[in-house]
Amino acid sequence: MHVLLVEDDEPLAASIANVLQAQGWRVDVSPRGEPVPHSLAQDHYDIVVLDLGLPGIDGLETLRRLREAGHHLPVLVLTARDAIEDRVQGLEAGADDYLGKPFAPVELVARLRALARRHENRLAETQALGLLRFNTQAMRAWIADQPLALTARESVVLQYLLLKTGSIVPREQLSALVPGWTAGTSDNALELLISRLRAKLEPAEVRLRTVRGLGYLLEAHEGHGA
Repeated sequence: MHVLLVEDDEPLAASIANVLQAQGWRVDVSPRGEPVPHSLAQDHYDIVVLDLGLPGIDGLETLRRLREAGHHLPVLVLTARDAIEDRVQGLEAGADDYLGKPFAPVELVARLRALARRHENRLAETQALGLLRFNTQAMRAWIADQPLALTARESVVLQYLLLKTGSIVPREQLSALVPGWTAGTSDNALELLISRLRAKLEPAEVRLRTVRGLGYLLEAHEGHGA
């Protein structure tokens, strides 16, 4: 794993980095919270270990900023604060787990492994294209961090089009998937559904095309992959 450790206590940061590197993980250390969103945008990290008591903007504000910037990777918060309200604030700001100081290195490693596994499981349930994310278990969609309001029929159609990204899906296949529709459902009904869905997807940097005589094609705008 590639870990971003945000901790201003240099001896503690060095100790944690040594523990994580002993697992074969890559570790980058930042002593402040301000650069974190930029760091996450510039490099691929699998997990963030974030201290709350940082100079400048504190850990809670750092966490809020990275979530607002659309970063969904798991975050483990470290803190010497032991009050329940501090833990609640951290979780509400977007933390995935919470570990109080002092802690045993073996527990830190175990917590990070568990977070990484949970994140991988969530990703397996999520289809993504451009800024669009679709959770196949909840049948819910988001554009960046904003929920996308879809009808049940639109959700079914979008899920299938995402599975077939880059391929033309025949009209007949989509019609057969839509709840409540029969072989007698008109092509106009499907075209109307596609038109509404296309309008909703406009901010997502994806394109839903009608391929005349063949069906429909969902793809990312040029330069915006999955």
